[in-house]
Amino acid sequence: MNPMEQPLFQQAIQPYLGPAGLRSHTLEVIQLNLGLYCNLECRHCHLGASPRRQEMMSWSTMEQVMALVHRSGCRMVDLTGGAPELNPALRRLIIALRQSAVRVQLRTNLVVLLEPGLAGLAEFLRDHQVALVASMPCYLEPTVTAQRGAGVYQQAITVLQQLNRLGYGVEPELPLNLVYNPSTAQLPPQQLALEAAYRRALQESFGIVFSRLLTIANMPIGRFRAELRRTRQEADYLTRLQQAFNPATLDHLMCRSQISVDWDGRLYDCDFNLALAMPIAVEQTETVSQADPARLAERPIVTGNHCLVCTAGCGSSCGGALAA
Repeated sequence: MNPMEQPLFQQAIQPYLGPAGLRSHTLEVIQLNLGLYCNLECRHCHLGASPRRQEMMSWSTMEQVMALVHRSGCRMVDLTGGAPELNPALRRLIIALRQSAVRVQLRTNLVVLLEPGLAGLAEFLRDHQVALVASMPCYLEPTVTAQRGAGVYQQAITVLQQLNRLGYGVEPELPLNLVYNPSTAQLPPQQLALEAAYRRALQESFGIVFSRLLTIANMPIGRFRAELRRTRQEADYLTRLQQAFNPATLDHLMCRSQISVDWDGRLYDCDFNLALAMPIAVEQTETVSQADPARLAERPIVTGNHCLVCTAGCGSSCGGALAA
C-alpha cells in the first residue's frame, strides 16, 4: 500500500479524540480561493497555481460567500489563490466585505503587486485595512530563488519596502505577516527563533520591518509531493511527520474553526483538502450556496495522512505554528 494511503493520522489521534476522530467546534474564519491563476509557479505550491491556470471565482459565487458570512457571523475572511490579486473582482469583494465590518486578510506572493495592471492596489489594501500575509520562504536570496525563480527575491524586497512606506508592518491596524516554508523535506525551525533571524536580516540589509513570522511546513501534496517522489523521499518524510506527532496541536488545528471555499464554490475543511479534492462530510452541503453555518461549526472533519503535517512538532497551519 502506498504510504499516503495508510490511516496513520487516524491512528495518531484516536488515543486523544476517540473513535469519532476530529470535529470542528466553531466557524470563525472563511477562506476563499479566488482562483488558481498566478504570476509565479513555485516549486512548493500544493495547488499547482501558475500563469497558465484559468480557474477564477466569479462575482456570483462571491455573493453567495458574502451571504454565508452574514449568516455565520464569522470574524474574518481570508483571501488566497493562486494570486488573489489577479481576480478582477477583488476590489469589489473587499469593499463589500469591509462594509459588513468583517476583517479581511489577503495572502500575497508580494511580487504580483508589481504587475502593471495592479497599480494602486497596495494603497487600496491599506485604505481598507486589509491585513497581509506575505510569502517570503526565506530571508536568504539563493533559497528564495530556488523555490520561486530568478529575480523574485529582489522584487519581494522592493514590495516589502513599499508596504512599509504605506504603514504595513508599522501601524497596528496594518499587519504584515511573513510566511516561511522549508526548502527541503524538513519541519520548520522554532517559529520565534526564526522570526528573530528574519528581523535581523531584513532590518540590517534592507530596513524592512514586519509584524510576525508564520512557519508553515510543506504538505506532501501537489508539486512538493512530486518532488518527494522524484527524489524518493516521500516515505521518509511521512515517517518524520509521524514520529513528530504532537497532541498539543489538536485543539488549535485550523480546520476546527474555519472552512475553505474553492473558486467554484465547493466547500472543504481546509486549503489542503481542497487541493486533494476531499470535500467536507456534511450531507447536502457541497457548495457555499447550500451551507448551514450551524452544521459547519459542528461537523466531522475529513482527514488523511497529509494531516500529520499540521500536528508535527510545533504544528503548522495557515496561521503558523500551533504549539510552543
